[in-house]
Amino acid sequence: MNIRKRLRTHPEVHTGALNDILFILLLFFLIVSTLANPNVIKVSNPKAKSDTKAKQTVVITVDKNQQLYIGQKIVPMDSLEVELKSYLAKETDKPSVVINGDSTSHLGTAIKVMQVIKKLGATPVMAVDNSGVK
Repeated sequence: MNIRKRLRTHPEVHTGALNDILFILLLFFLIVSTLANPNVIKVSNPKAKSDTKAKQTVVITVDKNQQLYIGQKIVPMDSLEVELKSYLAKETDKPSVVINGDSTSHLGTAIKVMQVIKKLGATPVMAVDNSGVK
């Protein structure tokens, strides 16, 4: 008769390496999410030698078909001032409006947008791509 208790081992899963991998993935996704561009309308920006760095209060996009977008919302040219006024009313500092224009869009459309922005007291900034210019 064997009355002794049997020694049973409890299997353990070592999660030290798993914690490291999860930390690296979390860090990666945090960095990538800050670099993501909020503009979902794809346009081909004109090239320039200097870069435009401005706090993006509002982004207005002019695509190749001369359609205007505030963020992702299509806005007709005649109601741009009313729509833009509601976005700029939330700002306390002097707001800047970034115009993200397609390189094939008409310059006249961008100038009309700049005139509306200046009329509302904001600073217009034209977004350009300087990656291909030497």
